[in-house]
Amino acid sequence: MSTQIVVLGSGYAGTGSVLSLEEHLDADAQITWVSDVDHHLVLHEAHRCIRDPSLRQKITFPAADIAGRQTEFLQARVEAVDQESQAVELESGEMLEYDYLVVGIGSQTAFFGIDGLEEHALTLKSLEDALSIHEAVKQAARQASRSAPARIVVGGAGLSGIQTAGEIAKFGEDNRAPLDITLVEGLDEIFPNNDGVVQRKLRRLLEDEDITIETGEFISAVDAESVYIGDDRELGYDVLIWTGGITGQEAAREVAVDQDDRSHRLEAASTFQTSDEAIFALGDAALIDQQGESRAPPTAQAAWQAAEVIGENIDRSIRGEPLKTWVHDDKGTLVSVGDRAVAHGVVGVKSVVNTFGGVPAEMLKKTVAARWINQVAGPAAAARAFPDM
Repeated sequence: MSTQIVVLGSGYAGTGSVLSLEEHLDADAQITWVSDVDHHLVLHEAHRCIRDPSLRQKITFPAADIAGRQTEFLQARVEAVDQESQAVELESGEMLEYDYLVVGIGSQTAFFGIDGLEEHALTLKSLEDALSIHEAVKQAARQASRSAPARIVVGGAGLSGIQTAGEIAKFGEDNRAPLDITLVEGLDEIFPNNDGVVQRKLRRLLEDEDITIETGEFISAVDAESVYIGDDRELGYDVLIWTGGITGQEAAREVAVDQDDRSHRLEAASTFQTSDEAIFALGDAALIDQQGESRAPPTAQAAWQAAEVIGENIDRSIRGEPLKTWVHDDKGTLVSVGDRAVAHGVVGVKSVVNTFGGVPAEMLKKTVAARWINQVAGPAAAARAFPDM
């Protein structure tokens, strides 16, 4: 009887897991791939669609085209996981039996209980989100003037917030749209908990785009017209985007394995195995043990690396062999601000210079995006996408 594997999610973790399983498993293993969307999105380049929605064609790929012969793709929502009978219940009522379940459903935006934030803010976790931001900024710009520019506030100055603000600025430049962009970060510096040289370089790039940077006080509340910062500051807005953190997907609550009580991200060993030996988890959906008391970072890079190993580990489990321990290897950081970029700690380069910008950083960021696209869709798709990444 063939081994049945169900993979949940079509982000980096889910898509990478399918590719890895197809590479390592015997042909008689059957893979069912489930996602609530019908495509894989290169999420770390989704901000490009804020400036130019046509780029969606270069960063989204039908899951059915990615799936190989031993994989069946289903677009569906997960309702529950019945661990006793080892079956996934879909919203339609269909039950998918599994011998192994791979949870790679990613994360959703965390609002941290800030009053009014979830109600009024746009987010950036999907293609639809990027297109919604584009439309909102475009509509606000149409009603603006040079004397009364459209007020755009981006909350959270991590990777996503910085890149979002940069793309909005380039949209304004390309369309001669009067925009007043403010990037708000509650901690003392943008790109928190990162190298000071990188922070300073990114700050200069943002300021070169006339983006106002507000740090040191958290957003305390939001209403339909204003963002309230700290105890006594009020910032009016026409468009508000929130990129301030992640938490687990609602579907993760339905998986009865050890998980973080607050975020519902699943606890996983460095083998990706959870407290249920038949359930593996990786990517943003998981808190994966690393050396000491650390956890793997919730990044695209970490999800790619983990996915490369999970196929081998499930193959080992089927064969009754010891599982391989995965250790995240930080290959460096790449951040874009519009058409420019900053690179830091890039493997193979950092021995020469640890932090750099300019054309080398821009070309490196394009290359990394193209490399992933090549994995999921082939060299022709990677070549088409390269100039716009």
